Amino acid sequence: MPPSKFRSSAKPLSGRYLSFAEREEIALLRVQGYSIQEVARRLGRAASTISRELRRNAATRSGGLEYRATTAQWHAERSARRPKPATLALNMALRAYVEERLAGVVVAPGGTPVPGPAVRWKSRRHGPRQDRRWANAWSPQQIARRLPVDFPDDETMRISHEAIYQSLFVQGRGALRRELTACLRSGRALRTPRARTRRRRKTFLSPEIMISQRPAEAADRAVPGHWEGDLILGLGSSAIGTLVERTTRFTLLLHLPRMTGHGREARVKNGPALAGHGAEAVRDAITRSIITLPEELRRSLTWDQGAEMAQHARLKIDAGVEVYFCDPHSPWQRGTNENTNGLLRQYFPKGTDLSVHGAEEITAVAAALNSRPRKTLDWKTPAETLDHSLLSANKDRVATTT
Repeated sequence: MPPSKFRSSAKPLSGRYLSFAEREEIALLRVQGYSIQEVARRLGRAASTISRELRRNAATRSGGLEYRATTAQWHAERSARRPKPATLALNMALRAYVEERLAGVVVAPGGTPVPGPAVRWKSRRHGPRQDRRWANAWSPQQIARRLPVDFPDDETMRISHEAIYQSLFVQGRGALRRELTACLRSGRALRTPRARTRRRRKTFLSPEIMISQRPAEAADRAVPGHWEGDLILGLGSSAIGTLVERTTRFTLLLHLPRMTGHGREARVKNGPALAGHGAEAVRDAITRSIITLPEELRRSLTWDQGAEMAQHARLKIDAGVEVYFCDPHSPWQRGTNENTNGLLRQYFPKGTDLSVHGAEEITAVAAALNSRPRKTLDWKTPAETLDHSLLSANKDRVATTT
């Protein structure tokens, strides 16, 4: 029996953790010879959860790993007791290893220390275009995964990357100094709660306009008229809009000049973006370009979740084109557009001011791209392929009317 000092916790467990009833079910099913996968399926749990439970909380008094529900519950409640002494606070060698990989001085090949810029800790994240502290700057995951390589026979030299993050961000766990957060790649002094990141949703998005609702004909490129769009950004928040037709690879470039007062006047709250690529400016530029095309070439437009498309509903009315949005952090869902943006960087390199290019210059670059033969088009140009599609559509229309 478990010692009396380890009584059942008065606080009910959340559904994230196994209950005593589930542990009894696991014990019964294992005695009956069911596999871990079958036990997991019957309990509605992951197989890894059952495997970990059998490994961590089994009874070991008999010399084997015999699983009993009461003993497993005792092990689980004992492990869940808080507070626990932090591993890094108890193991000085492990702490020194972590600190050296995280904040150790950068050393030249000859062994000479290279201190880098002198940066004072300000208890907050570094600002934009500010010098940062130079250090070895291993990530907590790199440190945790390297320990078994450097100390294969020393089980005391083990720690998870989450424990390192906890020591940095939760000072009550306190083995590592708070200023070492400056050595993390993000430089973030405070951890962003998961709940806050889940709440970050674009208010102009709804399920019916996500890419999963886009017609199947757009995915297989069988019918022209489905476009992908994006912005390429340059120095000083300058931008050029790009539209690429999925079937023919025909490209349209959007001139987005800066508005009067940019760089001289403070932007009015909820007012237009003076940089020239706000929602209204992008909507108007797309409408001006795409309205010149025949109706059969204005079937859909797929964009990422940038705020410049906040007025997509008005764009649908003005331009007569359905607008769909990609999933977050999924640029491959607009692969044709991303590829074209890479080609455009030959003319508009990163870090250059794109506002110096006028509408005529941008149109000339689009024409150059559209007259380039493409392997995917059997060495035809996008312009030729688009013309052929339009001629075929006109012939079909004439045939149906006669």
